[in-house]
Amino acid sequence: MAKITRALHTGISVYNMDESVEWYEKNLDFKKIKDDYVPPLKARIVFLSNGEYELELFQYDQPKPLPKDRLMPNDDLQTVGTKHVAFEVDDMAGMKEKFLANGIEIAHEVQMEGNSVMFIHDNSGVLIELIQNN
Repeated sequence: MAKITRALHTGISVYNMDESVEWYEKNLDFKKIKDDYVPPLKARIVFLSNGEYELELFQYDQPKPLPKDRLMPNDDLQTVGTKHVAFEVDDMAGMKEKFLANGIEIAHEVQMEGNSVMFIHDNSGVLIELIQNN
């Protein structure tokens, strides 16, 4: 029987590729592994890697803005569709300290079932969830 063997990547559209690559490298320790322009899509596509997990960033020649209701976790969760990418972290307090030092606003923090959960926005406004399982 056919089955999924692993998650490959998550695709994220961004406004400015160079700024986004720098943001993901600086704040979430991703490294650029591939950078191409795809004429039929009219988009630059960059793959970033952190361990075995990859992000695929798209910068279209004419990007459409992120709707305002997608900026807040609780509002966004009510809208049908893909919501966010989530990463497990080993030190939430350390991550928060790093984000605040880098000028990243914390969108939402909560304890859920004893686990620390924090949402931030990347430099394009895309929600990212971080979870420390306690």
